[in-house]
Amino acid sequence: MKKWYLGVIFTALLILTAACAKNPNAIKIPKDAIKMDVDFSWEGIPVCSHESPEIRVSNVPEGTVVLRVKLKDISMPVWNHGGGNIRYNGSGIIPTGALDIGYNGPCPPNGRHKYEFSVMAVDAEDVVIGFGKAVQPFPPKK
Repeated sequence: MKKWYLGVIFTALLILTAACAKNPNAIKIPKDAIKMDVDFSWEGIPVCSHESPEIRVSNVPEGTVVLRVKLKDISMPVWNHGGGNIRYNGSGIIPTGALDIGYNGPCPPNGRHKYEFSVMAVDAEDVVIGFGKAVQPFPPKK
């Protein structure tokens, strides 16, 4: 009888672990989203700054009204660096300092970390219609 209880407890722990492992903040990109090209540079951005770099986006799909941007530290993915929603003006440039939703720039505790900007093109119905990302180390290589 004790083995049965242990089996139930073990199974419950596995289910709870799997449920907790799912990332509720994970970016969900539709399969038909257009692939965008994203580029940026950390040059001139100080350590632990709240000023975002200029981000260049190309191949932005027609119908885009907002570019939704997130910064992730690939070397320490549990740290949320925030991002922002930028009204798309057709230029393909997200200006320096434009990110504002709790944006925290790169602040690696030791050495160099890799950081990823992901950019989603969102239409008037709040549907993701395009996606792209770019990775750069910080501090930048000299």
